[in-house]
Amino acid sequence: MPTGRPREFDTERALELATSLFWQKGYEGTSLSDLTETLGITRPSLYAAFGNKEALFRLVLQRYEAKAGAYRTKALKAPTALEVARQLLEGAAELHGDKANPVGCLGVHGALACSDEAAMIRRDMSAHRIAGEAAIRRRLTRAKAEGDLPPNASPSDLARYLSVVIYGMAVQSVGGASHAELRRVAAIALSQWPKSAR
Repeated sequence: MPTGRPREFDTERALELATSLFWQKGYEGTSLSDLTETLGITRPSLYAAFGNKEALFRLVLQRYEAKAGAYRTKALKAPTALEVARQLLEGAAELHGDKANPVGCLGVHGALACSDEAAMIRRDMSAHRIAGEAAIRRRLTRAKAEGDLPPNASPSDLARYLSVVIYGMAVQSVGGASHAELRRVAAIALSQWPKSAR
């Protein structure tokens, strides 16, 4: 016979609900009461399963990156710099233009935290964005070394440009920008991409 009390909720389902809630309201905008009500569990159950709110948010962020952010990982493996840029921009348009998702970006919402209590999360989110931009820069540096970008192209500037447009799309989606509108933003950004030296 199995021993011990069964957990009173489905952990995977709880993480899914928490992800949606943090995505909608951000770290600081999500209260413990919001979490317990949405997840349908008591505070002691939440603490037993996930630790505190900060620990739960970190789990949620990992889940978000593995699923919603998967297009970025895939894009960095594309064979050319132009295709990297295309997949990043079109992937962002797909993610933020999908009405089945909460609007905006979990990373952006998570970073919009002002109190001292949320300072560590804000720093983590900033470090996360910097690391994401650095990964793009490394891929574009390789592309330049391979002759896939012109000699005057700056991988750092291009990585920052892509990051700004991608996060800008997330902000635009909060304001109601449609999937079609975000795809047009991606197309304009791609039209400015430097031509290959090949």
